[in-house]
Amino acid sequence: MSDETNPEFDRVDGAPHPRETRVLYGQRAAEQAFLEAYNGARLHHGWLITGPRGVGKATLAWHIARFLLAEEPAGGLFAPPPPTSLAIPPDHPVLRRTLALSEPRLKLIRRDWDAEDKKADTVITVKRIRDLKGFFQMSAADGGRRVVILDSADEMNPNAANALLKVLEEPPKDATLLLISHQPSRLLPTIRSRCRELRCATLSPADMALALAQAGAEVDTVQAIAELSGGSVGEAVRLITQGGVSLYAEIVALLTSLPRLDRARALALTESASGRANEARFDLIVRLIEQFLARAARSGLFLPPPEAAQGEAALLARLSPDAAAARRWADLQQSLGARARQGKAVNLDPAALLLDMVLRMDEVAAALPTR
Repeated sequence: MSDETNPEFDRVDGAPHPRETRVLYGQRAAEQAFLEAYNGARLHHGWLITGPRGVGKATLAWHIARFLLAEEPAGGLFAPPPPTSLAIPPDHPVLRRTLALSEPRLKLIRRDWDAEDKKADTVITVKRIRDLKGFFQMSAADGGRRVVILDSADEMNPNAANALLKVLEEPPKDATLLLISHQPSRLLPTIRSRCRELRCATLSPADMALALAQAGAEVDTVQAIAELSGGSVGEAVRLITQGGVSLYAEIVALLTSLPRLDRARALALTESASGRANEARFDLIVRLIEQFLARAARSGLFLPPPEAAQGEAALLARLSPDAAAARRWADLQQSLGARARQGKAVNLDPAALLLDMVLRMDEVAAALPTR
């Protein structure tokens, strides 16, 4: 394998890397779909693992890779029963080698690390895909299966995508390619058509609790973090480490003053994101305001979402009582976050940008019919 000297830029701070995650929660349907194909001798050479970011797609890919590399081909009168799980024994050498990124029959493809600039490249280049030719030739000498994990396929540039398509069109014998994709619509249709899809779902609060416990993340209200993260474990860990649940509660408390905005409280919140040292807080506040706007739109159009902060249910019912109000909030959600990020990109004052977001929300609330 490659990349063993590169920083783990695809690791979420505060959580184990997907290859280190021992139990996969919330993706039993995808796991069973793969096992049915394997047990039915219908193992496809290309698998497209899709779903929202942070729900366990990479973890599933690593579990599949280890399973394929560790599993002995079944056959004969005394063959063991078909496997019902992707788990392999904790002392299996394949597990040890993949954890150390030293398994010779596994190739990990991700963006290169630029040692000079000390940051990851923005795309996966064609060179990384062309390296597969040498990998397949060398690993063929070891016999058995070969597995490729591409994390993520969305990040390939056009030349890399075309090179991958050629591999999928003429796959080497006993090779399995696992393509992780957050946005499969961005991939070439011909790539999608040559892969079988495994769709990973968002996690329920119960599965979220188990996944967070495994990651060592402590949270008081699983329901709130499940709501704010959209069922994504990766996003949940980010919110926990950044204090996102309490910050969202602070935002909701401020918005209860709409349409007579509490200016002093608004200034205190927005000023807390001033300065270069608070860039992460600025980004988080923008995301959480966008989250509230999306929840307000959903509340007016469908059933109100479960409460993610104290007083949120009453606030959503007041601000988004019908479809007309929901459309106003949806339109605002489409523009406010992008406007703030663009302003930040040209070095406008972060506090002023956040205050503008809140004032725009106050204007919309004031224009709603009195209930």
